[in-house]
Amino acid sequence: MNINVGVLGATGSVGQRFIQMLEDHPMFNLEVLAASEKSAGKKYSEACYWYQSEPIPEKLGNKIVVPTDPTHEAFEDVDIVFSALPSNLAKKLEPEFAKEGKLVFSNASAMRMEVDVPLIVPEVNPEHFKVLDIQRENREWDGGIITNPNCSTIGAIITLKPIMDKFGIDMVNITTMQAVSGAGYNGVSSMAILDNIIPYIGGEEEKMETESLKILGDIDEDNKFLYANFKIGVSCNRVPVIDGHMESIFVKTLEDANPEEILKVMDDFDPLKDYNLPTYAKPIIIKKEVDRPQPRLDRNNGNGMSITVGRIRRDNIFTVKYTALEHNTIRGAAGASILNAELYIKKYM
Repeated sequence: MNINVGVLGATGSVGQRFIQMLEDHPMFNLEVLAASEKSAGKKYSEACYWYQSEPIPEKLGNKIVVPTDPTHEAFEDVDIVFSALPSNLAKKLEPEFAKEGKLVFSNASAMRMEVDVPLIVPEVNPEHFKVLDIQRENREWDGGIITNPNCSTIGAIITLKPIMDKFGIDMVNITTMQAVSGAGYNGVSSMAILDNIIPYIGGEEEKMETESLKILGDIDEDNKFLYANFKIGVSCNRVPVIDGHMESIFVKTLEDANPEEILKVMDDFDPLKDYNLPTYAKPIIIKKEVDRPQPRLDRNNGNGMSITVGRIRRDNIFTVKYTALEHNTIRGAAGASILNAELYIKKYM
């Protein structure tokens, strides 16, 4: 089955990742590239400044960019749109696409915490897809919106899920070291970040704390969210790395667990291996070297879709502590939305 799809915000850095990952996708035909009015009408190669190290896919570089308008004729035969829109635009435009019958897989933060919007990490909470039925009923949409979480949230959540399932979680503390690509190409000036670390990323800590509890929670018999009840604290920092968010994670479990047991449940965690999803990779890759993971060496593990974990060890206050690394613009952004769409199609379409 091949489904026609489009990308909203196609000229931005996350939009470009979508295009790279959808170019020869076996399930999706990338038919529409949409962006702002200033880009509409131009060839894609002329409309965007290409940030990636690989060249623009040739067959897409000549595509004409269309406006981000769900009534535009280019979207007539499109069933799914992937949104890389800024949050302020996503809040307005994504519901308009859903009203027009499009299924929106969004990387934007605008709708994540809505009471009827699924916030999905496919390996962690696929049952939350059921909330889409409530959304459609509440909002009288033929389409719908499914979101993936903040880039820094995903890396932590995937590692916490197998621990929570086996041992339970009492509290979590996370310190992030986040790459500059997470802020977008123009997000942090070189003068600000070179030879420096910035111990503040606006809204990031709050997103990690609230999104984590929604994702790791349950849904009741009415498909309403029941948030997880463990305590979580987060401190976020921007560091001079191009790609790759690193996190120091401290976990206090409800049942005692030693580092070897934590390592095993993480290494065994592979819940979607039988679905044959094109973008899927083993969720957690364990590194036993004392100085790994490292962004430059490990961010592309699993084609950028795996979380690399190392330094799993006992903590004197919490139960264990470890270091996790994810590729923030692949696993933490475009790849997350695409994997959501792949799983939804396999399970529900």
